[in-house]
Amino acid sequence: PCPTFAREHQASACHDGAMSDTSSSAAIAAAWLAAFNAHDVDGLIELYDPCCTHTSPKIRAAYPQTGGKIVGKDALRAWWTDAIARIPSLHYEAGTVAAARDCVIIEYIRHADGEPPMPVAEAFDVREGKIIASRVYHG
Repeated sequence: PCPTFAREHQASACHDGAMSDTSSSAAIAAAWLAAFNAHDVDGLIELYDPCCTHTSPKIRAAYPQTGGKIVGKDALRAWWTDAIARIPSLHYEAGTVAAARDCVIIEYIRHADGEPPMPVAEAFDVREGKIIASRVYHG
């Protein structure tokens, strides 16, 4: 079973980024956007801790019983593999990236054929160079 550090860490995310080295968190954001836009699911999964959580309104809509939250790399792999298969034109236009030692916030525009562009913000909690939790917010 996975430890509860993701839940515990969320409460303290971004608490001391001003004094910390943010380059590795910013690099995670850049790698995440590049992997997503390349539809490189393996590259995405590599950025996450094995016990990660991912929360999204799209997950809640597709699988209401989850409350919008999936846990672990296998669930992420299944989610993104399905999303890319269903929406092959899906890609993100990078906007602002704000990074602290232990968290990253990415703003991007979600593009998919046949759908209006959607502003999105995604928050990553980072521990030891891996994403332990990600949360998606649609604008």
